[in-house]
Amino acid sequence: MAIELPENVMVSRLDALASWCRKNSLWPMPFATACCGIELMATGAAKHDLARFGAEVFRFSPRQCDLMIVAGRVVMKMLPVLQRIWLQMHEPKWCISMGACASTGGVFDTYAVVQGIDRFIPVDMYVPGCPPRPEQLIQAIIDLQDKIQREGTITGREFATRERQLRKRALVEMAGPLAIDAARNPVIQSELRVHRS
Repeated sequence: MAIELPENVMVSRLDALASWCRKNSLWPMPFATACCGIELMATGAAKHDLARFGAEVFRFSPRQCDLMIVAGRVVMKMLPVLQRIWLQMHEPKWCISMGACASTGGVFDTYAVVQGIDRFIPVDMYVPGCPPRPEQLIQAIIDLQDKIQREGTITGREFATRERQLRKRALVEMAGPLAIDAARNPVIQSELRVHRS
């Protein structure tokens, strides 16, 4: 004889339940420094309404946040502040690098601008664009929620891995001026010749 569960009872693993709670209650910590910050503000405004995805509670206290959104360029003078805020946030925590400047330095290829924040803090999602549209940031938050649901554990084992601290494969730099022009880059051209034959 099988026992039937009532309609209002759900059975699940504790890890999946904790991940579900975390993904639907993200509290962003905005670190907006330039034009990407305007798009970040537009994402929280009425037209795009980030509240639909459970991430509308922008807090400016790192102890209350679990998602840092770095929007805009970060200069070397601001980097210690960024790192201090990141260290003050409690685990589990995640980071979105919003815009070309935060992800790679953008057009500011100078000694004073950080050429990608992933050199100093771990980044979970990259949002391309200069500046990216609010829809792109919303998609990054949805993708981050999927990642949290897939990989999350109640004890936070996913944050103890060394791979989280390493640079991401998508942002590995190619040396030299030929890296910009694919038509003159011999590495890319040889890969294309092999692929065509």
